[in-house]
Amino acid sequence: MATQRIGITMGDPAGVGAEIICRALGDLAPADRREIVIFGSAAVLDRANALTGGKVSFAPTDDGRANGEVAVVNVEVPNADSIRDGKMSAAAGACSYAYIDHAVSAALKGDISVIVTAPINKEALHAAGYHFDGHTELLAHLTGAKSSFMLLASERLSAIHVSTHVSLAGAVGRATIERELATIRIANAHLKRLGIQRPRIAVAGLNPHSGENGLFGTDEIERIAPAIKQAQQEGINAVGPISADTVFFRAMQGEFDLVVAQYHDQGHIPCKLVAFDTTINVSLGLPILRVSVDHGTAFDIAWKGVARHENMNATIAYARRLASAPSHAS
Repeated sequence: MATQRIGITMGDPAGVGAEIICRALGDLAPADRREIVIFGSAAVLDRANALTGGKVSFAPTDDGRANGEVAVVNVEVPNADSIRDGKMSAAAGACSYAYIDHAVSAALKGDISVIVTAPINKEALHAAGYHFDGHTELLAHLTGAKSSFMLLASERLSAIHVSTHVSLAGAVGRATIERELATIRIANAHLKRLGIQRPRIAVAGLNPHSGENGLFGTDEIERIAPAIKQAQQEGINAVGPISADTVFFRAMQGEFDLVVAQYHDQGHIPCKLVAFDTTINVSLGLPILRVSVDHGTAFDIAWKGVARHENMNATIAYARRLASAPSHAS
């Protein structure tokens, strides 16, 4: 396969993935579509394309494509014909896994620069025998990465998470000096890759009012502040810990480029509140680059022709930005 810049995985075939991909591709200029290859089912994509107005033409291989045609790596999966629209199934979970596996292999070989993932269903993934909490954990497994980080990015607000899919009790234990420092470092490197010469990073506190000098907890004193100090000594422009009830507002006002959130909901709630349709998910710490829409499979509206694709548009735009950025800064 000839080198492509961006690979898109189709996501769960029973969900909205194929629809939003086709709509987003229809918004691109023909020349820009040639930078893209899709990993999924050619038959499902043809059906979604017809449902959304038929603005895209697909080709089975990269060779001989006309201007504007999109290459498809057709991934055959057993029992795929049993999948029903909007219904969770093990077969759909197996498809989701297979599409991702093929894309990761292509990325590791250098055939593509960035992976864009359409939504998968965790229950379907588990039903198929793949017991991962989501894309990020699955990608870490497939690439052999020891750790990974979730960044939510939008024009108005961006946040990277010290922990994600763990309980609140688990999140407290996860907030070690080492993990805090690693999160700050990788956030700084990512923002530099995107062209910000000296990123302004704010670190949120874990406890109410960042512990109020130990009255509401000592995590900030014992673990978070020492990590920030070490980052500063390394030349990183990081500040905090700052109370979580103010730091996101200050970031939205332009004071910071990114907030380090201590746990899943602390970062997700403000990001989705201010940019629900355009916030994207970026996986950092992997040997490959991956971005994703930040919504689910939406089984309730799948294959009805009503799924909105703004989030996929934003995700592809971010992927193109990453693909053209200097790789040494990642």
